[in-house]
Amino acid sequence: MNSEPAPSPAFAPTRWTLILRARGESVEARAALGELCEAYYQPVLRFLRREGRDEDTARELTQEFFARLLQRGEIGGVDPQLGRFRSYLLGAVKHFLADQRDRAQREKRGGGAAPESLDAGTDTSPGFDVADPAARPPDAWFDREWALNVMARALSALVEEFRRAERLDQFATLKPWLAGETPSLSQVEAAAHLSMSEGAVKVSIHRMRKRFRELVKQEISQTLPSPSDVDDELRHLIAALT
Repeated sequence: MNSEPAPSPAFAPTRWTLILRARGESVEARAALGELCEAYYQPVLRFLRREGRDEDTARELTQEFFARLLQRGEIGGVDPQLGRFRSYLLGAVKHFLADQRDRAQREKRGGGAAPESLDAGTDTSPGFDVADPAARPPDAWFDREWALNVMARALSALVEEFRRAERLDQFATLKPWLAGETPSLSQVEAAAHLSMSEGAVKVSIHRMRKRFRELVKQEISQTLPSPSDVDDELRHLIAALT
């Protein structure tokens, strides 16, 4: 059978709904915030690595940053009407780094630690910057890591759909035409391997690309204030990867 894999249910709730549910101290809020932290762990980690920290230090800072979100519920200031969640999160990371630097300076002077906040700005007011602008990595690096993470999550969802349809061999064979890799087989050879016609292979590649694009759009739509922003965010994602 060459039926298409069933759509994945992985993106059922919008992530903005998840973000809003993450406010508060309920079990549901903690689970929602935990899922958000998992989704954005790699972009934050790579942003800190790009700033010049070694892998171990960057991991420690990333874990501390998300631990504070989890422990304090500081996501309460985010508002879907004020901008994209990735912009909020980038501002929060910058503010966290500024707090880290201020605390280190206070400790050198023998001062105590002051209360900290992870509140951040919006697309037009991205929050607090790191104290030394010359040492600050470009925000575009964070966006690139965000884009790669979105693509990886969408690809994982697509693989899961093929797995449920028991068609992982077909996915593995046709994946080079999805990912822009150099195929080890021609489409004629791929068709023979899959016991399909060459025409059926071309149709399957087209459908796989279309479904992957749908999954990418579903993923990016989850942290946008409005569905009307999806196409603009998709263009931003493409630009971040080029």
